[in-house]
Amino acid sequence: MKKITLGAALALLAACALLAAAATAGAGGGQNTNSGKSETGTSANANANTGAGRGAAKMSADTKFAMAAALGGMEEVELGRLAAQKGASDEVRQFGQHMVDDHSKANQDLTQVASAKGLTLPATLDAKHQADVQKLSALSGDKFDKEYVGMMVKDHKKDVAEFQKESTGGADADIKGFAARTLPVVQDHLQMIQRIHDKMALRKSGNLKTMNSNSGGDMGNTNSNSGNSNSKKSKGNKNSNSNTGSNSNM
Repeated sequence: MKKITLGAALALLAACALLAAAATAGAGGGQNTNSGKSETGTSANANANTGAGRGAAKMSADTKFAMAAALGGMEEVELGRLAAQKGASDEVRQFGQHMVDDHSKANQDLTQVASAKGLTLPATLDAKHQADVQKLSALSGDKFDKEYVGMMVKDHKKDVAEFQKESTGGADADIKGFAARTLPVVQDHLQMIQRIHDKMALRKSGNLKTMNSNSGGDMGNTNSNSGNSNSKKSKGNKNSNSNTGSNSNM
């Protein structure tokens, strides 16, 4: 009995060893198979994501421009309304109304372009642009004019650069076309507000008054010199007539 029991035990141990070896080999094969699938799947996904990312990057520049142009256009209209109502000088009020008219048209143009492409533009100002509106709303008189004009010069210099970039290098033909159509309007605005800014600076320094005073002085001198010339001519005529009478008497 002992011999039979010992032999059975050895056989059982051998069978267990074989089963363990088989299980280990099967697990290793499964791991290699899963590893191969995982690496292949990850590689394919990475390549797909990279390609999609590149395509999105090309559109993102145009979309980013359109979003910024929409926010900037809405802000120009809001600030223009404030300037038309609160501006201390006629030139600031007139420029403000000009902004309302021109940017309302540009905003409509951009909205139509975006709608055709299924692009949703901002409908309200974000916190940054709203802060500018609130800041100017709290000002009045010369302080309002100074802040508004300075803001417009800065904004339109930036706008001209961005519209030029999009109009020449945009990937989306429709958004690029909008930039090209609107660029001359923005450039005109920059020239207008720069002239107003320069005139305000001259007025503040007193040079504008000096220039006007000098112009008036020059006109006075011109009139005075003209009067002296006419006086001299009159005297010359009198002397000529006197000499003519003397000669006649002789």
